[in-house]
Amino acid sequence: MTTPPPAEATASTPPAQESLLQTLKGLWQELPGLVSDRVELLSLELHRAGLALAQIAALVVAAAILGVTAWLVLWGMVVALLVMAGLHWLAALGLALLANLLAAWWAVARVRKLLPALKL
Repeated sequence: MTTPPPAEATASTPPAQESLLQTLKGLWQELPGLVSDRVELLSLELHRAGLALAQIAALVVAAAILGVTAWLVLWGMVVALLVMAGLHWLAALGLALLANLLAAWWAVARVRKLLPALKL
C-alpha cells in the first residue's frame, strides 16, 4: 500500500514557485538600475581613457618637436665638423641637405612599396 506524500511537501511546492516568480519580478524591477550602473561605469571609463589619450597625444607632439630639434642640432654639429675639417660651409650644408633628401626619398619609396599591403 502506498502512502501519500507528506503534507509539508505539497504545501511547500506552491510557495517555492511563487518565490521564484517574486525573485524574477524583483530582478526585472532592479534591471534598469543595474544597466544604469553599468552605463555610468562605462561612461567614467571612457572619460578616463579620453583624458589619457589627450595626454598621450600631447606627449607624442612634444617628443616629435624634441626629436626634430635633436635632428637639427645633430646636422648642425656635422656641418660644423665638416667646416672645421676644411670643407667650405656651403659645401657642408649641401652635403647635409643631400643626405636628408636621400633619407626622405628612401622613406617615400618605402611607403609607396607598402601601400599595396593596405588593399584588402
